[in-house]
Amino acid sequence: MIYSDYTTIVCVYNADYVKGLLERLRDGVVTGDGGYVMALEKRGFVKAGNWTPEAVIEHPEAVKQLHREFLLAGSDVLQTFTFFSTDDMLDIKNGQKFSCSQLNDNACRLAHEVAAEGDALVAGGITHSQAYLQGKGKAEVQAVARAQLAALMKNKVDFLIVEYYNIIEEIEWAIEEARKCGLPVAASMCIGKEGDVTGVSPGDCAVRMARAGADVVGVNCLFDPIMTIDAIRLMKEALDAQGLRPFLMTQPNGFFSTGTDRYGYLSCPEYPLALESRTVTRFDVHKYARAAYDLGVRYIGGCCGFEPYHVRAIAEELAEERGKLPASSAKHEPWGAGIWNSKYQFISARANREHWENLVPATGRPGPASSHFKELQ
Repeated sequence: MIYSDYTTIVCVYNADYVKGLLERLRDGVVTGDGGYVMALEKRGFVKAGNWTPEAVIEHPEAVKQLHREFLLAGSDVLQTFTFFSTDDMLDIKNGQKFSCSQLNDNACRLAHEVAAEGDALVAGGITHSQAYLQGKGKAEVQAVARAQLAALMKNKVDFLIVEYYNIIEEIEWAIEEARKCGLPVAASMCIGKEGDVTGVSPGDCAVRMARAGADVVGVNCLFDPIMTIDAIRLMKEALDAQGLRPFLMTQPNGFFSTGTDRYGYLSCPEYPLALESRTVTRFDVHKYARAAYDLGVRYIGGCCGFEPYHVRAIAEELAEERGKLPASSAKHEPWGAGIWNSKYQFISARANREHWENLVPATGRPGPASSHFKELQ
């Protein structure tokens, strides 16, 4: 499909869809979904290191099930599992086992099928490629973006998410290309309060994303909820100072990123296979969701490490603002209320918000792990 084709396609079906995301954001809060690559890696369907989405072809039911769990947890958006689905990235990572077009077609189909089970929008996601880092220039970077976008447009996604970029110039070029599709564009960078890897501040990044044409601006992945709130606050201050009013979005990762550098949790020695002790709890997510909402963020979700129960915490914390509880809350009472009938009194005594809101979870490691395993050697 040539480039001019997908701009024609959007003219045919976009009239009803262009209002979907933006209307929801104007009316209230939109709950995003969570992370796919790490969740599916843990389940045995994605290869760590590659992080490419062959599972949409090899194990479609696994991807659909994760979509479904996010939907039941309260996600208003299901993002296509198209992370790193560019031909150059696929060639580097796996010898071009499947094409970008094949993966994107399947990813869109799966997301649409599950979204139809509820009232969810389908977001087509595009990510960076190797072209920018290889110095191939704007034309080539945008050509790679076009290849991703063509498949998404053919499969009639509701809006676009341009995400996981850590260099402002590259995401500007991607936003410009996405704008040509005629759909709402959300843009998020994987940066913390230090800014992008070239030293551009979060505020300047936000202003440049908005001026490039993004309807929604924010941050995703790499940093935990606390650090993400710090970054979006700086973005909001800069946007306000320039009189720019895009909607704001946050999709942090689900691991505390204490002691990291510009690359966030990627620089943790535990990344990517031993991060469990850094996992945020559902109660941490309650606090994150409230802090984000109070700051003015209206698209609130998660990224790597955010499981469905984390998304449910967002939806439950903002149930009044959303006007509803998620479907999976039928099996879950917030703040531990459901354990009141435990046969153990010391457990039923925890059936209250004060216990869980003030809890400082133990890591389960009173000393270096090696000291506990020496006796087994």
